[in-house]
Amino acid sequence: MTPTPEAAARRRSYTLMLLTLLSALAFMDRQILAVLLQPVKAEFGLSDLQIGLVTGLGFSLSFVLLGIPLGKLADRGERRAVLTWSRGIGALLGAAGAGATGFWTLLVSRAGGAVSDAGGAPASISMLSDLYPPEKRSRVISIFGTGGSVGALLALVLGSWLAQQFGWRVTMAVIGASALLATLVLRWTVAEPPRHHAAAAGAAPERRGALGQLWHTPVTRWLIVGAGFALLAGYGFGAWNNALLIRRHGLSLQEAGMISGGAALASIIGALVSGTLADRLARRDSRWQLGVPVLGLSLALPFGLLYLSMPAGAVGAATVLMVAYAFFVVWWAAPCYAALSFVVPPQRRATAHATIMLVGSLVGNGLGPIFTGWLSDVVDRVMPGDGLRIALMVIVAMLLPGLLALARALPLFPAARTANEALHAPAASPASP
Repeated sequence: MTPTPEAAARRRSYTLMLLTLLSALAFMDRQILAVLLQPVKAEFGLSDLQIGLVTGLGFSLSFVLLGIPLGKLADRGERRAVLTWSRGIGALLGAAGAGATGFWTLLVSRAGGAVSDAGGAPASISMLSDLYPPEKRSRVISIFGTGGSVGALLALVLGSWLAQQFGWRVTMAVIGASALLATLVLRWTVAEPPRHHAAAAGAAPERRGALGQLWHTPVTRWLIVGAGFALLAGYGFGAWNNALLIRRHGLSLQEAGMISGGAALASIIGALVSGTLADRLARRDSRWQLGVPVLGLSLALPFGLLYLSMPAGAVGAATVLMVAYAFFVVWWAAPCYAALSFVVPPQRRATAHATIMLVGSLVGNGLGPIFTGWLSDVVDRVMPGDGLRIALMVIVAMLLPGLLALARALPLFPAARTANEALHAPAASPASP
Protein backbone atom coordinates (compact mmCIF):
# COMPACT_ATOMS: atom_id res chain seq x y z
CA MET A 1 0.00 0.00 0.00
CA THR A 2 1.16 3.55 -0.79
CA PRO A 3 1.59 5.48 2.48
CA THR A 4 -0.32 8.72 3.04
CA PRO A 5 1.69 11.98 2.77
CA GLU A 6 1.54 12.32 6.56
CA ALA A 7 2.82 8.77 7.11
CA ALA A 8 5.59 9.28 4.53
CA ALA A 9 6.62 12.52 6.25
CA ARG A 10 6.76 10.76 9.63
CA ARG A 11 8.84 7.97 8.13
CA ARG A 12 11.30 10.46 6.64
CA SER A 13 11.59 12.31 9.93
CA TYR A 14 12.12 9.05 11.82
CA THR A 15 14.86 7.99 9.39
CA LEU A 16 16.56 11.39 9.70
CA MET A 17 16.50 11.24 13.50
CA LEU A 18 17.83 7.66 13.63
CA LEU A 19 20.63 8.40 11.15
CA THR A 20 21.54 11.46 13.24
CA LEU A 21 21.58 9.37 16.43
CA LEU A 22 23.89 6.82 14.83
CA SER A 23 26.19 9.62 13.69
CA ALA A 24 26.18 11.06 17.23
CA LEU A 25 27.09 7.74 18.84
CA ALA A 26 29.86 7.14 16.28
CA PHE A 27 31.32 10.59 16.91
CA MET A 28 30.98 10.12 20.67
CA ASP A 29 33.11 6.99 20.32
CA ARG A 30 35.71 8.92 18.29
CA GLN A 31 35.74 11.92 20.65
CA ILE A 32 35.74 10.04 23.92
CA LEU A 33 39.52 9.55 23.92
CA ALA A 34 39.96 13.34 23.94
CA VAL A 35 37.90 13.35 27.16
CA LEU A 36 39.74 10.35 28.62
CA LEU A 37 43.14 11.60 27.46
CA GLN A 38 44.62 12.39 30.87
CA PRO A 39 43.76 9.12 32.70
CA VAL A 40 44.66 6.97 29.63
CA LYS A 41 47.95 8.82 29.18
CA ALA A 42 48.78 8.39 32.88
CA GLU A 43 47.94 4.65 32.94
CA PHE A 44 49.96 3.74 29.84
CA GLY A 45 52.67 6.42 30.16
CA LEU A 46 52.06 7.80 26.66
CA SER A 47 53.59 10.99 25.21
CA ASP A 48 51.52 13.69 23.54
CA LEU A 49 52.78 12.46 20.15
CA GLN A 50 51.62 8.90 20.92
CA ILE A 51 48.21 10.22 21.97
CA GLY A 52 48.05 12.10 18.68
CA LEU A 53 48.89 8.89 16.80
CA VAL A 54 46.17 6.97 18.65
CA THR A 55 43.48 9.60 18.09
CA GLY A 56 44.44 10.20 14.45
CA LEU A 57 46.36 7.32 12.88
CA GLY A 58 44.08 4.46 13.96
CA PHE A 59 41.15 6.24 12.35
CA SER A 60 42.95 7.49 9.26
CA LEU A 61 44.63 4.28 8.12
CA SER A 62 41.35 2.39 8.22
CA PHE A 63 39.46 5.17 6.46
CA VAL A 64 42.05 5.33 3.66
CA LEU A 65 41.45 1.63 2.96
CA LEU A 66 37.66 1.65 3.34
CA GLY A 67 36.32 5.14 2.54
CA ILE A 68 36.12 5.13 -1.26
CA PRO A 69 35.22 1.40 -1.67
CA LEU A 70 32.33 1.71 0.79
CA GLY A 71 31.21 4.96 -0.84
CA LYS A 72 31.09 3.23 -4.23
CA LEU A 73 29.26 0.28 -2.68
CA ALA A 74 26.65 2.66 -1.26
CA ASP A 75 26.20 4.23 -4.70
CA ARG A 76 25.71 0.87 -6.42
CA GLY A 77 24.03 -1.30 -3.78
CA GLU A 78 21.69 -1.13 -0.82
CA ARG A 79 22.70 1.76 1.39
CA ARG A 80 20.90 0.41 4.45
CA ALA A 81 23.06 -2.74 4.36
CA VAL A 82 26.25 -0.67 4.07
CA LEU A 83 25.08 1.41 7.02
CA THR A 84 24.22 -1.59 9.19
CA TRP A 85 27.49 -3.44 8.69
CA SER A 86 29.68 -0.33 8.95
CA ARG A 87 28.07 1.09 12.07
CA GLY A 88 27.81 -2.35 13.71
CA ILE A 89 31.44 -3.38 13.17
CA GLY A 90 32.57 0.10 14.21
CA ALA A 91 30.60 -0.17 17.45
CA LEU A 92 32.14 -3.55 18.28
CA LEU A 93 35.67 -2.30 17.68
CA GLY A 94 35.01 0.81 19.76
CA ALA A 95 33.76 -1.29 22.68
CA ALA A 96 36.87 -3.48 22.39
CA GLY A 97 38.90 -0.43 23.48
CA ALA A 98 37.76 -1.21 27.02
CA GLY A 99 40.21 -4.12 27.01
CA ALA A 100 43.21 -2.14 25.70
CA THR A 101 46.55 -3.04 27.32
CA GLY A 102 48.75 -0.33 25.81
CA PHE A 103 49.52 1.85 22.80
CA TRP A 104 49.03 -0.73 20.03
CA THR A 105 45.78 -2.27 21.26
CA LEU A 106 44.35 1.20 21.87
CA LEU A 107 45.40 2.18 18.33
CA VAL A 108 43.58 -0.82 16.81
CA SER A 109 40.38 -0.15 18.76
CA ARG A 110 40.28 3.44 17.47
CA ALA A 111 39.96 2.06 13.94
CA GLY A 112 36.32 1.33 14.78
CA GLY A 113 35.34 4.94 14.25
CA ALA A 114 36.76 4.80 10.71
CA VAL A 115 34.81 1.65 9.83
CA SER A 116 31.62 3.25 11.13
CA ASP A 117 32.03 6.59 9.35
CA ALA A 118 33.53 5.25 6.11
CA GLY A 119 30.34 3.39 5.29
CA GLY A 120 27.83 5.18 7.49
CA ALA A 121 28.17 8.88 6.71
CA PRO A 122 28.26 8.85 2.87
CA ALA A 123 25.42 6.34 2.70
CA SER A 124 23.37 8.43 5.14
CA ILE A 125 23.77 11.64 3.11
CA SER A 126 22.91 9.77 -0.09
CA MET A 127 19.72 8.39 1.50
CA LEU A 128 18.70 11.80 2.84
CA SER A 129 19.28 13.42 -0.56
CA ASP A 130 16.72 11.02 -2.04
CA LEU A 131 14.27 11.30 0.86
CA TYR A 132 14.02 15.12 0.84
CA PRO A 133 13.61 17.68 -2.00
CA PRO A 134 16.55 19.94 -3.00
CA GLU A 135 15.13 23.10 -1.41
CA LYS A 136 15.31 21.44 2.03
CA ARG A 137 18.67 19.71 1.58
CA SER A 138 20.94 22.11 3.49
CA ARG A 139 18.59 22.13 6.49
CA VAL A 140 18.24 18.34 6.49
CA ILE A 141 21.99 17.79 6.16
CA SER A 142 22.53 20.37 8.93
CA ILE A 143 20.26 18.31 11.20
CA PHE A 144 22.20 15.16 10.30
CA GLY A 145 25.42 17.13 10.79
CA THR A 146 24.47 17.97 14.37
CA GLY A 147 25.19 14.32 15.11
CA GLY A 148 28.88 15.20 15.37
CA SER A 149 28.23 18.04 17.84
CA VAL A 150 25.71 15.96 19.80
CA GLY A 151 28.28 13.17 19.96
CA ALA A 152 30.93 15.59 21.18
CA LEU A 153 28.49 16.93 23.78
CA LEU A 154 27.66 13.43 24.97
CA ALA A 155 31.36 12.57 25.16
CA LEU A 156 32.20 15.73 27.09
CA VAL A 157 29.29 15.67 29.54
CA LEU A 158 28.08 12.06 29.81
CA GLY A 159 31.47 10.57 28.96
CA SER A 160 33.33 12.63 31.54
CA TRP A 161 30.71 11.73 34.18
CA LEU A 162 30.95 8.01 33.36
CA ALA A 163 34.73 8.18 33.49
CA GLN A 164 34.64 10.01 36.81
CA GLN A 165 32.24 7.45 38.31
CA PHE A 166 33.25 4.14 36.71
CA GLY A 167 36.59 4.62 34.93
CA TRP A 168 37.57 4.98 31.30
CA ARG A 169 37.24 1.28 30.40
CA VAL A 170 33.58 1.06 31.39
CA THR A 171 32.95 4.32 29.51
CA MET A 172 34.28 2.87 26.23
CA ALA A 173 32.28 -0.34 26.66
CA VAL A 174 29.01 1.53 27.30
CA ILE A 175 29.42 3.77 24.25
CA GLY A 176 30.16 0.83 21.95
CA ALA A 177 27.19 -1.19 23.22
CA SER A 178 24.83 1.79 22.76
CA ALA A 179 25.96 2.27 19.15
CA LEU A 180 25.46 -1.43 18.40
CA LEU A 181 21.91 -1.34 19.79
CA ALA A 182 21.00 1.71 17.68
CA THR A 183 22.41 -0.03 14.59
CA LEU A 184 20.12 -3.02 15.15
CA VAL A 185 17.14 -0.67 15.46
CA LEU A 186 18.07 0.82 12.08
CA ARG A 187 18.24 -2.62 10.48
CA TRP A 188 14.82 -3.63 11.79
CA THR A 189 12.85 -0.40 11.33
CA VAL A 190 14.21 1.57 8.32
CA ALA A 191 13.65 0.69 4.67
CA GLU A 192 15.95 1.48 1.75
CA PRO A 193 14.58 4.62 0.02
CA PRO A 194 14.13 4.66 -3.78
CA ARG A 195 16.77 6.52 -5.77
CA HIS A 196 15.30 9.64 -7.41
CA HIS A 197 17.41 10.47 -10.43
CA ALA A 198 17.53 9.89 -14.14
CA ALA A 199 20.55 9.01 -16.26
CA ALA A 200 22.03 11.86 -18.22
CA ALA A 201 20.47 11.50 -21.65
CA GLY A 202 23.02 11.83 -24.41
CA ALA A 203 25.83 12.66 -22.01
CA ALA A 204 29.32 11.80 -23.17
CA PRO A 205 30.95 9.01 -21.16
CA GLU A 206 33.39 10.22 -18.54
CA ARG A 207 37.02 9.45 -19.33
CA ARG A 208 38.11 9.83 -15.72
CA GLY A 209 37.15 7.81 -12.70
CA ALA A 210 35.03 9.21 -9.88
CA LEU A 211 38.01 10.68 -8.01
CA GLY A 212 39.62 12.10 -11.15
CA GLN A 213 36.35 13.73 -12.19
CA LEU A 214 35.90 15.35 -8.78
CA TRP A 215 39.43 16.79 -8.82
CA HIS A 216 39.21 17.88 -12.48
CA THR A 217 36.04 19.93 -11.84
CA PRO A 218 37.09 23.30 -10.33
CA VAL A 219 34.12 23.78 -7.99
CA THR A 220 34.42 20.30 -6.43
CA ARG A 221 38.22 20.62 -6.23
CA TRP A 222 37.96 23.84 -4.20
CA LEU A 223 35.19 22.35 -2.05
CA ILE A 224 37.45 19.40 -1.20
CA VAL A 225 40.43 21.67 -0.43
CA GLY A 226 38.30 24.00 1.72
CA ALA A 227 36.75 21.11 3.63
CA GLY A 228 40.19 19.57 4.18
CA PHE A 229 41.59 22.65 5.91
CA ALA A 230 38.39 23.21 7.91
CA LEU A 231 38.50 19.60 9.10
CA LEU A 232 42.22 19.91 9.92
CA ALA A 233 41.43 22.82 12.22
CA GLY A 234 38.33 21.16 13.64
CA TYR A 235 39.80 17.77 14.48
CA GLY A 236 43.09 19.15 15.79
CA PHE A 237 41.26 21.57 18.06
CA GLY A 238 38.67 19.01 19.20
CA ALA A 239 41.24 16.37 20.10
CA TRP A 240 43.27 18.67 22.39
CA ASN A 241 41.01 21.45 23.67
CA ASN A 242 39.82 19.49 26.71
CA ALA A 243 43.45 18.87 27.71
CA LEU A 244 44.17 22.59 27.30
CA LEU A 245 41.37 23.52 29.69
CA ILE A 246 42.78 21.12 32.28
CA ARG A 247 46.45 22.09 31.86
CA ARG A 248 46.13 25.85 31.36
CA HIS A 249 43.13 26.74 33.50
CA GLY A 250 43.51 24.10 36.23
CA LEU A 251 40.08 22.55 35.74
CA SER A 252 39.07 19.02 36.71
CA LEU A 253 38.11 16.46 34.07
CA GLN A 254 34.41 16.97 34.78
CA GLU A 255 34.65 20.79 34.86
CA ALA A 256 36.47 20.85 31.54
CA GLY A 257 33.87 18.48 30.12
CA MET A 258 31.00 20.72 31.20
CA ILE A 259 32.56 23.85 29.67
CA SER A 260 33.42 22.06 26.43
CA GLY A 261 29.90 20.68 26.47
CA GLY A 262 28.58 24.24 26.31
CA ALA A 263 30.71 24.79 23.22
CA ALA A 264 29.37 21.57 21.68
CA LEU A 265 25.83 22.82 22.30
CA ALA A 266 26.74 26.06 20.53
CA SER A 267 27.99 23.97 17.58
CA ILE A 268 24.65 22.16 17.40
CA ILE A 269 22.78 25.47 17.25
CA GLY A 270 25.31 26.89 14.77
CA ALA A 271 24.91 23.91 12.43
CA LEU A 272 21.13 24.23 12.42
CA VAL A 273 21.32 27.99 11.86
CA SER A 274 23.75 27.63 8.94
CA GLY A 275 21.64 24.99 7.18
CA THR A 276 18.43 26.97 7.52
CA LEU A 277 20.16 30.21 6.54
CA ALA A 278 21.74 28.62 3.44
CA ASP A 279 18.39 27.20 2.26
CA ARG A 280 16.62 30.54 2.66
CA LEU A 281 19.30 32.78 1.18
CA ALA A 282 20.11 30.42 -1.70
CA ARG A 283 16.52 30.76 -2.95
CA ARG A 284 17.32 34.42 -3.67
CA ASP A 285 20.88 33.92 -4.90
CA SER A 286 22.44 30.46 -5.22
CA ARG A 287 25.88 31.86 -4.35
CA TRP A 288 24.75 32.00 -0.72
CA GLN A 289 25.06 28.19 -0.68
CA LEU A 290 28.79 28.82 -0.20
CA GLY A 291 28.50 32.40 1.04
CA VAL A 292 27.22 31.14 4.40
CA PRO A 293 30.30 28.89 4.94
CA VAL A 294 32.64 31.74 3.95
CA LEU A 295 30.93 34.07 6.42
CA GLY A 296 31.05 31.47 9.21
CA LEU A 297 34.78 30.76 8.87
CA SER A 298 35.52 34.50 8.63
CA LEU A 299 33.93 34.98 12.06
CA ALA A 300 35.23 31.77 13.65
CA LEU A 301 38.92 32.49 12.99
CA PRO A 302 39.29 35.63 15.18
CA PHE A 303 37.15 34.15 17.97
CA GLY A 304 39.32 31.01 18.06
CA LEU A 305 42.59 32.94 18.21
CA LEU A 306 41.24 35.28 20.91
CA TYR A 307 40.13 32.28 22.99
CA LEU A 308 43.63 30.80 22.86
CA SER A 309 45.13 34.18 23.80
CA MET A 310 43.32 34.34 27.16
CA PRO A 311 45.62 34.23 30.21
CA ALA A 312 45.62 31.23 32.54
CA GLY A 313 42.68 31.30 34.95
CA ALA A 314 40.49 33.61 32.81
CA VAL A 315 37.86 30.88 32.61
CA GLY A 316 34.85 33.16 32.09
CA ALA A 317 36.24 35.09 29.12
CA ALA A 318 37.73 31.95 27.61
CA THR A 319 34.37 30.17 27.84
CA VAL A 320 32.51 32.98 26.05
CA LEU A 321 35.07 33.12 23.23
CA MET A 322 35.16 29.34 22.88
CA VAL A 323 31.35 29.19 22.60
CA ALA A 324 31.38 31.90 19.92
CA TYR A 325 34.10 30.03 18.01
CA ALA A 326 32.16 26.77 18.24
CA PHE A 327 28.97 28.46 16.97
CA PHE A 328 30.55 29.82 13.77
CA VAL A 329 33.19 27.19 12.93
CA VAL A 330 30.54 24.63 11.91
CA TRP A 331 28.82 26.95 9.41
CA TRP A 332 30.83 25.50 6.53
CA ALA A 333 29.78 21.86 6.87
CA ALA A 334 26.09 21.39 5.99
CA PRO A 335 25.94 23.98 3.17
CA CYS A 336 29.15 22.56 1.63
CA TYR A 337 27.95 18.96 1.79
CA ALA A 338 24.65 20.05 0.27
CA ALA A 339 26.53 22.04 -2.40
CA LEU A 340 28.49 18.92 -3.30
CA SER A 341 25.24 16.96 -3.77
CA PHE A 342 24.05 19.66 -6.20
CA VAL A 343 27.11 19.57 -8.48
CA VAL A 344 27.92 15.83 -8.75
CA PRO A 345 25.83 13.16 -10.53
CA PRO A 346 23.26 11.64 -8.14
CA GLN A 347 24.66 8.15 -8.66
CA ARG A 348 28.02 9.37 -7.32
CA ARG A 349 26.88 11.28 -4.25
CA ALA A 350 28.10 8.73 -1.69
CA THR A 351 31.48 8.44 -3.43
CA ALA A 352 31.83 12.24 -3.53
CA HIS A 353 31.07 12.60 0.15
CA ALA A 354 33.38 9.68 0.95
CA THR A 355 36.12 11.58 -0.90
CA ILE A 356 35.69 14.67 1.28
CA MET A 357 35.66 12.45 4.35
CA LEU A 358 38.81 10.70 3.10
CA VAL A 359 40.57 14.05 2.82
CA GLY A 360 39.24 14.94 6.26
CA SER A 361 40.51 11.62 7.60
CA LEU A 362 44.01 12.00 6.19
CA VAL A 363 44.48 15.73 6.71
CA GLY A 364 42.06 16.43 9.55
CA ASN A 365 41.72 13.41 11.80
CA GLY A 366 45.08 11.94 10.79
CA LEU A 367 47.41 14.91 10.60
CA GLY A 368 45.54 17.30 12.92
CA PRO A 369 45.91 15.53 16.30
CA ILE A 370 49.38 14.17 15.42
CA PHE A 371 50.75 17.52 14.26
CA THR A 372 49.22 19.30 17.26
CA GLY A 373 50.71 16.78 19.70
CA TRP A 374 54.14 16.91 18.01
CA LEU A 375 54.18 20.72 17.91
CA SER A 376 53.06 20.85 21.53
CA ASP A 377 56.02 18.67 22.57
CA VAL A 378 58.48 20.77 20.50
CA VAL A 379 57.26 24.18 21.69
CA ASP A 380 57.03 23.00 25.29
CA ARG A 381 60.80 22.44 25.35
CA VAL A 382 61.32 26.12 24.54
CA MET A 383 58.25 27.56 26.35
CA PRO A 384 57.45 25.14 29.19
CA GLY A 385 53.75 24.91 29.92
CA ASP A 386 52.74 26.85 26.82
CA GLY A 387 53.34 24.31 24.06
CA LEU A 388 49.78 23.07 23.67
CA ARG A 389 48.30 26.58 23.50
CA ILE A 390 50.71 27.68 20.75
CA ALA A 391 50.12 24.45 18.84
CA LEU A 392 46.37 25.01 18.93
CA MET A 393 46.79 28.59 17.68
CA VAL A 394 48.64 27.23 14.64
CA ILE A 395 45.95 24.61 14.02
CA VAL A 396 43.08 27.14 14.29
CA ALA A 397 44.93 29.36 11.78
CA MET A 398 44.37 26.56 9.22
CA LEU A 399 40.84 27.97 8.86
CA LEU A 400 42.31 30.76 6.71
CA PRO A 401 43.35 28.63 3.70
CA GLY A 402 40.03 26.78 4.04
CA LEU A 403 38.20 30.09 3.88
CA LEU A 404 40.15 31.15 0.77
CA ALA A 405 39.43 27.85 -0.99
CA LEU A 406 35.67 28.14 -0.39
CA ALA A 407 35.80 31.74 -1.60
CA ARG A 408 37.30 30.42 -4.87
CA ALA A 409 34.48 27.86 -5.20
CA LEU A 410 31.72 30.41 -4.52
CA PRO A 411 31.50 32.13 -7.95
CA LEU A 412 31.79 28.76 -9.75
CA PHE A 413 28.90 27.10 -7.93
CA PRO A 414 25.78 28.51 -9.72
CA ALA A 415 26.85 27.44 -13.22
CA ALA A 416 28.01 24.01 -12.00
CA ARG A 417 24.69 23.38 -10.26
CA THR A 418 22.66 24.45 -13.30
CA ALA A 419 24.68 22.19 -15.61
CA ASN A 420 24.37 19.18 -13.30
CA GLU A 421 20.61 19.61 -12.86
CA ALA A 422 20.14 19.88 -16.61
CA LEU A 423 21.89 16.54 -17.12
CA HIS A 424 20.29 14.70 -14.21
CA ALA A 425 16.67 15.80 -13.90
CA PRO A 426 14.90 13.89 -11.08
CA ALA A 427 12.62 11.10 -12.20
CA ALA A 428 10.29 11.81 -9.29
CA SER A 429 10.43 14.38 -6.57
CA PRO A 430 9.73 13.16 -3.02
CA ALA A 431 6.94 14.93 -1.21
CA SER A 432 7.85 17.63 1.25
CA PRO A 433 7.59 16.70 4.92
